[in-house]
Amino acid sequence: MKLTIERAALLKSLAHVQSVVERRTTIPILSNVKLEGRSGSLSLNATDMDLDIIESVPADVVRPGATTAPAHTFYEIVRKLPEGSQVEIEHHADDGQLTLRSGRSKFSLACLPVEDFPVLSGGELPFTFTLAAAELKTLIDRTRFAISTEETRYYLNGIYLHAATSPACDVLRAVATDGHRLARVDVTLPSGAAGMPGIIIPRKTVAEVRKLIDETDGDITVSLSETKLKFAFGDAVLTSKLIDGTFPDYERVIPSDNDKILEVNCKSFAQAVDRVSAISTEKSRAIKLSLEKGAATLSASSPENGSATEEIEADYDSTPLEIGFNSRYLMDILAQVEGDTALFAMADAASPTVVREVADGGAIYVLMPMRV
Repeated sequence: MKLTIERAALLKSLAHVQSVVERRTTIPILSNVKLEGRSGSLSLNATDMDLDIIESVPADVVRPGATTAPAHTFYEIVRKLPEGSQVEIEHHADDGQLTLRSGRSKFSLACLPVEDFPVLSGGELPFTFTLAAAELKTLIDRTRFAISTEETRYYLNGIYLHAATSPACDVLRAVATDGHRLARVDVTLPSGAAGMPGIIIPRKTVAEVRKLIDETDGDITVSLSETKLKFAFGDAVLTSKLIDGTFPDYERVIPSDNDKILEVNCKSFAQAVDRVSAISTEKSRAIKLSLEKGAATLSASSPENGSATEEIEADYDSTPLEIGFNSRYLMDILAQVEGDTALFAMADAASPTVVREVADGGAIYVLMPMRV
């Protein structure tokens, strides 16, 4: 294999594929990126056996061929080359070395046989639909903060994506929860998604897909089966295994009869929560919300730091209520509200609180209260 490629184009694709490669792996080939030069393009492929990414980038290929090279080392070399430079990549099958030249620099990397590189993509994916980049971004950004990091509850370590029915229309729904808070976001169900199985997309896959969305503004093709999921961007294809588990019945934890309604300006409320929470202890992060007709007060106290209170402008017209929240969880939810006004529906100090946007009915958040 012999080819010449622009550093900027190579670096961009390498940044995508090398982030899939685990830093510590017991299988040497999984530390490598597969490079395949063919007419007019270089294909880069990396996998950790659960997630696989293939990306093509234009290149001047003199001699087609394929090999594998250490992903992180290769990325670091290209990253440190001068901007605007051309990179010449050459591999001779007989010496097992990949030679990389740019200007006066020359690097030799040890290769592993391309035949050892695992193939993850392939297999039947019966459901295929197209999503606008902005819609997929919305589904991910407004739910991912609630993904659980508790490995024992592995079925909560991702976003649950499924087709559902809402009062207005059929929707594609993303749900994430860690047991303390829940995020549920809908977009209109795309053609081809009806009847799809409910799938749990792993946290790492969510992160990698989200990086790729930032660099595309077109549509993204999503293909899936009960065990595998594929996202096709312009020049990149990301294939992932799914979490093999049953997502809990989240509808049961979303209260429908909370009758104490609080409306607040989202931005000023979030800033007040941030200020008052400076007093709360690092471990509990607890703040108290005291509500009376036409008035709302935030407070926090800790034995070592003292106490804080702040009155906030709020629209509340129900019986007095005192309720505690984890301030970080509350701010995570407020950060997702895109409109000016957030609506809190509460029942009592021990029941889940529902948070919605006044402007957008497609997103619902549930927050468990704390004892304060």
